[in-house]
Amino acid sequence: MSEPLFDARANKALGQHFLFDPDVLRRIAGLLGPLKGLPVVEVGPGPGGLTRALLAHDPARLTVIEKDTRFAEALGGWPEAVTGQLRVIEADALELDAATLAAEGEATLPRLIANLPYNVGTPLLVGWLKQSARWGPMALMFQKEVAQRICAPVGHDLYGRLGVLAQSARRCRIAMTLPPGAFRPPPKVASAVVTLEALPSSEAFDDLAALEVITAAAFGQRRKMLRSSLAQATAQVGMTPEALLAAADITPTLRAEEVPVAGFHRLARAWRANAT
Repeated sequence: MSEPLFDARANKALGQHFLFDPDVLRRIAGLLGPLKGLPVVEVGPGPGGLTRALLAHDPARLTVIEKDTRFAEALGGWPEAVTGQLRVIEADALELDAATLAAEGEATLPRLIANLPYNVGTPLLVGWLKQSARWGPMALMFQKEVAQRICAPVGHDLYGRLGVLAQSARRCRIAMTLPPGAFRPPPKVASAVVTLEALPSSEAFDDLAALEVITAAAFGQRRKMLRSSLAQATAQVGMTPEALLAAADITPTLRAEEVPVAGFHRLARAWRANAT
């Protein structure tokens, strides 16, 4: 099995923080259960520590997306890349969609396991949530506070737009946390791995675009009551905030952090009904 490149330097502009502890890497690689014979995608493999741990599970194919040419070229020389088990794509993951990453007619939805670059972790997740039906289970590392936002329940200080979006498509759980010293170079904050399992179709919300509009407005002015914070969003569809809130059976004097995920679903549906 190929060794990761321990002598490579992190590129701060790309938000790189490398993890080399083999025990931690094995734990992360195993968070989604057996991977043997399954397609797996990793974003930002860097020098290949997690890549090596994932290959030890013998996936049908491991696709890695790496923006840094140094690492993409090095990983392309691994024996597994020569045999085709490891597919290396040199690209910006923000510019790729799930259809590209699960190409060549794979019958099983790809597992997504990654130590995400901190500076793009949130937009990457939102993009993947919008294509949730194309993805299998995910295990993703973020800054700890971002992980907490993803999993925060209604009423929590960190409950917000990201949590509503994530919990509308996935069952989210913080599986493990890591201190800054676990990484090279160490970041300024702790990190955490979140597992995101797909919700049953009967529970998943199918209009994240509308939900984005509503949550952006509601949490963008979270100190205000919804009858005020939703004004711009409702104006887009020729409604008043009071009419939207009545249609969704939401009390107008509530603030965003007091509305459960299901309440935002009702708001998004009512908004969409007037947008079409």
